[in-house]
Amino acid sequence: MLRALAVTTVAVVCLAAGPGRTDINAAFGNTVVSRYPDGGWVKHWFNPDGTYAAQFSDGRRLAARWSVRGERVCLTHMRPNMLIPRFCTEMIEAEVGDTWQSRDPLGRRVQNVLVEGRQ
Repeated sequence: MLRALAVTTVAVVCLAAGPGRTDINAAFGNTVVSRYPDGGWVKHWFNPDGTYAAQFSDGRRLAARWSVRGERVCLTHMRPNMLIPRFCTEMIEAEVGDTWQSRDPLGRRVQNVLVEGRQ
């Protein structure tokens, strides 16, 4: 369950929409894949209607609602229930094929990539 919370909160993609402004459109219709050093992975899907889904390499799934608050994206209504009811993180400017490193809330390194299409 901790990995579920951790990975869900790190892989947020955005597209530059203008100077000093970002938006999450680059994630729609695409897949954010987060990989842990131990070989585990999580696939993240953001939808224009505010729904979010994730699938883990061990078969678990997670659903939530997302919303943008300034330069951050927040996940709420996570199912199954998580330890915290809401988590917000900075958005990352990325296009399909871009990779970036981040850390999950437990401090573990994660390698993320924005993959074209729904994988």
